Amino acid sequence: MSARGTLDIAVLPGDGIGPEIVDATLSVLEAVLDTYDVAWAPRRLPIGFEALNSVGTTMPESSFEGARDADGVILGPVSHNEYPPAAEGGVNPSGALRKRLDLYSNVRPAKTVEGLPGRVPGTMDLVIVRENTEGFYADRTMHAGTGEFMPTPDLAMAMRKVTRAGSERIARYAFELAQTRGKKLTAVHKANVLRISDGLFLEAVREVRKDFPEVEYEEQLVDAMAALLIRQADRYDVVVTTNMFGDILSDEATEISGSIGLAASLNVGTEHAVAQAQHGSAPTLAGKDLANPSSLIGSTAMLLEWMAVKFEDERLNSAAADIRRAIEDAVKNPATRTGDLGGELGTKAFTQAVIERL
Repeated sequence: MSARGTLDIAVLPGDGIGPEIVDATLSVLEAVLDTYDVAWAPRRLPIGFEALNSVGTTMPESSFEGARDADGVILGPVSHNEYPPAAEGGVNPSGALRKRLDLYSNVRPAKTVEGLPGRVPGTMDLVIVRENTEGFYADRTMHAGTGEFMPTPDLAMAMRKVTRAGSERIARYAFELAQTRGKKLTAVHKANVLRISDGLFLEAVREVRKDFPEVEYEEQLVDAMAALLIRQADRYDVVVTTNMFGDILSDEATEISGSIGLAASLNVGTEHAVAQAQHGSAPTLAGKDLANPSSLIGSTAMLLEWMAVKFEDERLNSAAADIRRAIEDAVKNPATRTGDLGGELGTKAFTQAVIERL
């Protein structure tokens, strides 16, 4: 935050529906921050195909530096599967930010909304804390080169990276979060098969557990957890797991809770945080005013909460709470839902409905 108390927000619109839901998010942010008399200055930085076409790379160094120096970052979805090879400028902006800003924790809530039926009976209110810088992800495994390789044309291999330090810090983040919620934490793993890598992860989590005796602790195999989320999701509070398991389980959990279109997500490090919708860029919907902006709007509410702690500004917590309430009020009314939730509103009309409920 500048000396004049102005929030510096880096805005990376992305690809597909990214620019549309980013615009929607900025409209909501402007309305709520104005209510609390919070000064802020959004700075748009090109990434994705926009940047590739203009400067030859999907992640210009100037855009990274702008994101690094900002108080917080709003990242639109990107179509990285359609990018050219990295050697030709096709860098995944999301992966680059997570790795270079050391955004080690990906926090993904999944909560049922009143009036919007979940995919299974019952209610849920849990958070999946996903390790964000290691695991099977090829761009986060090696210092140079990639974690995937082919010794022969008929043999593909992948490296998995799990470190004690990475496991300990994600475990500590999850335990600290559990202390502020229901004081219950579930560690998800596959140590019965991945004995060394998940064994190290569990060893680290168990060590950190000693510092949090008031938090109820349990462990679940990842395949069992996938089934238990369907059968009894209401018994879970905070779930901590490795990168790929967390990616998969969080998509499952948010879809069970009602829709991945509502799924907020925050990438968190020691010094930086990036708000990012949990879903993709949906290029077939781009420019049609059909996208549900709730995920990125909700992610930005999480960013406000993070900045509230960083800058000791309770106004940002209040603004985040207002955004959440406004989204839920709009979603629980069938007349103010977007098409993916069975409603008739487009991106702009839904955004206006949220603003009216702030």
